[in-house]
Amino acid sequence: MLLTRRELLVGAAAPLLLQGAVHAAPESKKVLRYAFEVAETGLDPARISDIYSRTITPHIFEGLYCYDHLARPVKFKPLTADGMPQVSADFRVWTVRVRPGIYFAEDPALKGKKRELVAQDYVYSFKRFADPANLSPAWNGMENDHYLGLTELREAALKGKTPFDYDREIEGVRALDRYTVQFALKDPRPRFIETLAGGDLYGAVAREVVEFYRDKVDEHPVGTGPFKLVQWRRSSFIALERNPEFREMFYDAEPAADDAEGQALLARFKGRRLPMIDRVEISIIEEEQPRWLSFINNEADIAYRVGFQFVTQAMPNGKVAPNLAKRGIQGYKATEPAGNYYIFNMEDPMVGGYGPDRVALRRAIGLGIDATTIINYAYNGLGAVAQSPMLPHTSAYDPKERSEVGEYDPARAQALLDLYGYKDRDGDGWREMPDGSPLLLKIATQADQRSRKISEVMDRNMRTLGIRMTSQVAQWPENLKAVRAGKLQMWSLGLWAAGPDAVGVFQLYDSREIGGQNYARFKMPAVDKLYDELQLLPDGPRRAAAFREIEKLALAYMPYKFVLERRAVDMTQPQLVGFRRPIFWNEWWQFVDIDNSLRKAR
Repeated sequence: MLLTRRELLVGAAAPLLLQGAVHAAPESKKVLRYAFEVAETGLDPARISDIYSRTITPHIFEGLYCYDHLARPVKFKPLTADGMPQVSADFRVWTVRVRPGIYFAEDPALKGKKRELVAQDYVYSFKRFADPANLSPAWNGMENDHYLGLTELREAALKGKTPFDYDREIEGVRALDRYTVQFALKDPRPRFIETLAGGDLYGAVAREVVEFYRDKVDEHPVGTGPFKLVQWRRSSFIALERNPEFREMFYDAEPAADDAEGQALLARFKGRRLPMIDRVEISIIEEEQPRWLSFINNEADIAYRVGFQFVTQAMPNGKVAPNLAKRGIQGYKATEPAGNYYIFNMEDPMVGGYGPDRVALRRAIGLGIDATTIINYAYNGLGAVAQSPMLPHTSAYDPKERSEVGEYDPARAQALLDLYGYKDRDGDGWREMPDGSPLLLKIATQADQRSRKISEVMDRNMRTLGIRMTSQVAQWPENLKAVRAGKLQMWSLGLWAAGPDAVGVFQLYDSREIGGQNYARFKMPAVDKLYDELQLLPDGPRRAAAFREIEKLALAYMPYKFVLERRAVDMTQPQLVGFRRPIFWNEWWQFVDIDNSLRKAR
């Protein structure tokens, strides 16, 4: 999820990265410094959903499995698990043994005791998503996996208005012994390992830490991962340091034989103890210009997702600019498993609804959005016109697909509006609703330059259709809260695939995700049924056909207008060694090194 920035003066914003660097860490340490373009929302895995928070959490908390960081195509491997899972023939029961000898980072909540990771920690961590007190945005999606007894446990707390009973054993997630955890699901889940590999959400949390800090646990994340939080100024600065209790882990991977880059990284780092760096400092710099200047001034070791207005300066014609190449700066182009889209609030009296006239309005708006101009103007050409909800790198994505989703046809849009009664009745140049009431689009946005450019294009596009619109500016976290509460009419934001299975994007359409990932508040039993089938079916022709069927319904009713697929450019300073952009996962800090001998004086 993307795009929040606030207006910052260059002179005031550029030192943001330096603030932590100057006062926090001597240069003898290996410190990775870079900037987020959007503020984190929290550090409690059960209460987050945004990609920025979920970039921090998997470096603190650990799932049972993880992705091989060099493997392309992706591979799963054990992280805290002692081997791959034992899976029943029907994909309903998954049994995992936790590796003994893994410990949580020291914390006052643990009262000086060395605390070993055990199976019960994963039981507790998974149950936390069902606890009504946590208001977890991930619960609706998790509930759809039908852990036996978990929903009933949640309902008992809700109906009885009592605290959630963490001590009650259920079949759906339980510890068989100290080191064995078992997940039992009502329906087959052939790809459940993707959940088990999600350390950003499903990493182990110690119960005594949560109970010690209670409503402040968000400020005290304690995990078994390679880093621990040492400083946090919300929406401003985050610092993590090497976890002294982190177990022995060594650099290893299985890149493809023909993957020259992956093989070179493996040859260079194989056998090195992880993490290779001592500290990570993240500053929140929401505007592109000061964020780019922090990199150019060598205050940041990486420009992760170079601001779009600076891409042509950074890599003209796809190559690192000569002045940057002389400094040893490297550039990387990437197709992200991500897209940008507009939501239509299906409960809004103007753009919502399932009647032919409201469907026609949404599809006309979709046909009237000039995605190519948005890509070129707001993203400096870094993107491709979206043809469907499917995201690049995911299983059902077809790069050759062409559909109405990708069409820009204002004449057809105007004809559709005329046909369904959206006409200018009073001669003021703006269309009214079919009943003659005013038609006004209220589109939520942010104050950063890219969002302003997107709004400019959207305003021109809607003027062409004769539709009046206004932009309502707020910070991204506030817009996220508002859209979940059903208070926004329209909003443009981004989506990032969390795993290789394409079904994840259809959480947006699942009626059980209203208040969570279903920002449009879309309800359709046929879509819910297809979404369930997609999770049950093994990969094959039947599943491929179900994907196409749900895609047709998504297009027909258009609760979301997908606009573009994301492309990105990353750049690294010479002192940052070993960087390779992850695809679906967010953890990578432990796999890079900092060579301070190559760091120029800042």
